[in-house]
Amino acid sequence: MINSVSNLLPVSGTSSVQSLQAADAKKTAGSSFSDFLNQAMEEVNTEQLQADKMTALAAAGQVPDLHSVMIATEKVTISFQLGVQIRNKALESYQEIMRMQM
Repeated sequence: MINSVSNLLPVSGTSSVQSLQAADAKKTAGSSFSDFLNQAMEEVNTEQLQADKMTALAAAGQVPDLHSVMIATEKVTISFQLGVQIRNKALESYQEIMRMQM
């Protein structure tokens, strides 16, 4: 039972399209992209601090399991690399938008 696309779209053309204003953007529910990025960077920072603490304990000989230290360190490395790649893609997208001609 697949409905056709014409049943889902308004037939009246562009009369149902409203212009988006700055006040309308604030009404959206949920967190913004910047909130998401801030939360992700805080998580990476927390993981980094935890891995540093585990590394210091391993250097002092107080950690019986070296595997958990290495796993935590690699987890932070991968998280940081992901954050850098997201930043690079966001910057690249911004630069592409700035190059668009109006």
